[in-house]
Amino acid sequence: MGFKFVQKLPDPSEIREQYPLPLELAEIKKKRDAEIKKVFTGESDKFLLIIGPCSADNEDAVCDYTSRLVKVQERVAEKVIIIPRVYTNKPRTTGEGYKGMVHQPDPEQKPDIYKGLIAIRKMHMRVLQETGLTTADEMLYPENLRYLNDMMSYIAVGARSVENQFHRLVASACDVPVGMKNPTSGDLSVMLNSVVAAQHSHDYIYRGWEVQSEGNSLAHTILRGAVNKHGQTIPNYHFEDLNLLYELYSERNLANPACIVDTNHSNSGKKYMEQIRIAKEVLHSRRHSDNIKTMVKGLMIESYIEPGSQKIGEDCYGKSITDPCLGWEDSERLIYEIAESL
Repeated sequence: MGFKFVQKLPDPSEIREQYPLPLELAEIKKKRDAEIKKVFTGESDKFLLIIGPCSADNEDAVCDYTSRLVKVQERVAEKVIIIPRVYTNKPRTTGEGYKGMVHQPDPEQKPDIYKGLIAIRKMHMRVLQETGLTTADEMLYPENLRYLNDMMSYIAVGARSVENQFHRLVASACDVPVGMKNPTSGDLSVMLNSVVAAQHSHDYIYRGWEVQSEGNSLAHTILRGAVNKHGQTIPNYHFEDLNLLYELYSERNLANPACIVDTNHSNSGKKYMEQIRIAKEVLHSRRHSDNIKTMVKGLMIESYIEPGSQKIGEDCYGKSITDPCLGWEDSERLIYEIAESL
């Protein structure tokens, strides 16, 4: 074989036994999951904000950030549900660069995935314990789902993974909302096909077992913009894009048709301050069209303590080491503006 076996990693059940989720936190997650589910089924008209760093690279900074979020959540609770992004798995377009805390608990040290698995579980649990907010993460590695799924209330499947059969099958077994991003090409049919697959039951192989899934009725779409053949970004958050997605949903027999709009990535061209304008435009489209208001359940926003981004080793506390993010002051102001406009 062309690779070296470095170390045998523990099964998720072993890590969960070593770092168990206390019963009181499991009860918080159960209540949060039920509240979030009602948004997707239409029983609640609250708006979702999936917000936080591009990558969760430092436990203390992430928990500092989420401690600020929870204070804002208390003030907007009647209209908004905040789900903190605690993204520990990072897809890399060329395979180079920081791949997330699961690979490198310390971004300045060599990869150690065993330590990474422990670090990400402890961080997600600390966020829940200190804030009462259950988390969101990206499902980059479907076989890693059970290391964290007892704490997450939202899962995203990225633009480079959405066509992968294994991601779709595992999404069909999740009991929380799973957002399927449009691929980097922007093809909405690929994204919707992924939702169809995730909403149906399947038999497949998972971690050496033959398993069956029931289908996930909360699987939905995420619009994140696209890239054309010249490498130029093509946004897909405008009114016409949202209306088209509604029409495409109407042609398919899907449960709980829903969409989250990602305000960064190819929608903003990674110009992080554009997220503010994009968020406001999406909210305007919701006010203009009842169909869009019904379909668009929330926004995904990249935000951290300090604005922008830095290189690994520059050691600015609370500043992204991957994509640039909104800083805290702008983020806090935006959340209040969103709540006031709903």
